[in-house]
Amino acid sequence: MNLDNLTVRTITGFFFVVVIIGSILLGRFSFFIVFLAVTIGSLVEFYRLSDNNHIRPQSCTGITIGGLFFIINFLVANLIIDIKYLFFLIPLFFVVPVYELFRKKDNPFSNIAWTIFGLIYIAIPVSLLNYICFQFHNLQLIIGYFIILWAYDSFAYLVGISIGKHRLFERVSPKKSWEGAVGGAVLTMGASYLISLFFKSVSFQHWFIITIIIIISGTFGDLTESLFKRSLDIKDSGSLLPGHGGFLDRFDAVLLSSPVVFTYLQFIN
Repeated sequence: MNLDNLTVRTITGFFFVVVIIGSILLGRFSFFIVFLAVTIGSLVEFYRLSDNNHIRPQSCTGITIGGLFFIINFLVANLIIDIKYLFFLIPLFFVVPVYELFRKKDNPFSNIAWTIFGLIYIAIPVSLLNYICFQFHNLQLIIGYFIILWAYDSFAYLVGISIGKHRLFERVSPKKSWEGAVGGAVLTMGASYLISLFFKSVSFQHWFIITIIIIISGTFGDLTESLFKRSLDIKDSGSLLPGHGGFLDRFDAVLLSSPVVFTYLQFIN
């Protein structure tokens, strides 16, 4: 990557971090607006990219259900409504096959599968961020989570473009290297120690384990999204974030790491 592209990537990344951290610090409403936008934007990209001659996902239905998924989980995580209202989400999944009966499209079961997969892949993981942020009444958890996620992404990228030679998963992502992955992991472990010095509501032991979870699941999240794009023969999921691509490109690691981190936090709390 040339210097100009690296500069654009850095500037975009800076403003992206400001928006995400700012939305957390400013309060519940700003968090709600930003991450509802992330949910909807990611679903829009996913359904747009998967819509082709063979598959016609129910884009509007999926985006609507995904938005409701995030809203209801936000309200439950903030104790605004009772947890029992989560059960209303279950029947929403059955709207998809019923609606497909009336669409008269080819490959109906593929359409149903891709619509529901978009909800599982995107809406559920982003919705779980509500609990990481609000359930434990501890903003340090969600901020630390994102710092570790970004630290690993940045360190792995910088080490990879500097000394990366051995491909990590060439069939899926030709640019990612073992050197970048290992170097990024080691440096991120150091970053997790620094985080534990400032965010003391969680011990270093737990920050260390959370870091390992993010490194492993985040890497697979990145590779999974790369596999999705490669199957469609595209480079980026969108162009909203110059130097970074679209929502899916920026949040791919979140989509696989947030469910695992959420599960771990349930056990330690």
